[in-house]
Amino acid sequence: MSKLVVNLSMIFTEVPLIERFALARQHGFQHVEIQFPYELSIEQIQTQLQLHALSLCLINVPAGDLMQGGDGLAGVPGKELEFHRGLEQAITYAKALNVPSVNILAGKQPADADLLPCLNTLAENLKLACSMLTEHQIQPVFEMINGTDMPRFLVQNIAQAQEMLEAVKHPALKMQFDCYHMAMMGEDVLSALQENLQDIGHIQFADYPGRHEPDTGHLDYTALFAWLAQSNYAGYVAAEYRPRLTSNQSFVWKDKFFPAQQNG
Repeated sequence: MSKLVVNLSMIFTEVPLIERFALARQHGFQHVEIQFPYELSIEQIQTQLQLHALSLCLINVPAGDLMQGGDGLAGVPGKELEFHRGLEQAITYAKALNVPSVNILAGKQPADADLLPCLNTLAENLKLACSMLTEHQIQPVFEMINGTDMPRFLVQNIAQAQEMLEAVKHPALKMQFDCYHMAMMGEDVLSALQENLQDIGHIQFADYPGRHEPDTGHLDYTALFAWLAQSNYAGYVAAEYRPRLTSNQSFVWKDKFFPAQQNG
């Protein structure tokens, strides 16, 4: 099975970020991902990774004001310099912490901007990211986020992601495939995985529609995980959900779907 990951930005939020590494190890994970690790220093993260025998497999490029309701950086004309600075910061962290993949969030179409310039800006920024990341053997990925949770997001579905891959034309660039976001967009999640696996560099999962752990919604994770296990996908598969009750109570899926995989 692909390498199992727990997302420390959405899970174990009952405690500060620096305390979540220990909880990941206690629940049998060897791999973690963090959306934006920059509240901690590289040295703080290194200490936690070493102390708990963990690897950090994915971080995001800083996204400006996106998570606070703003438009973000990567697809916003006029914010190219700020994006470049964020990319440099992400590379500094990724190099020091041996992070194999970095995710670029497209951001939103500003309310007063036309779509085409935003998509052109995004494509150019992705080209820059591919060039800079691959120079350090880091995999660039970008993700689709549903337009209900994040209106005006520039890449919301598989077709739009395919168009962006075609616009960028860089062999290293892959999709970050979040099962929850794709379900929210009406995609058949399993079929979309099967048809696009060669273009997918990272997978995340949560159930639909609540974005809680598997078996709390409508997605068939029995079929999905079974197919992944026999596929040729060798990348990371990350739990990125909001626990329905508490984080500690949310791992029933791990015993059910990965009973023999206690170390990630």
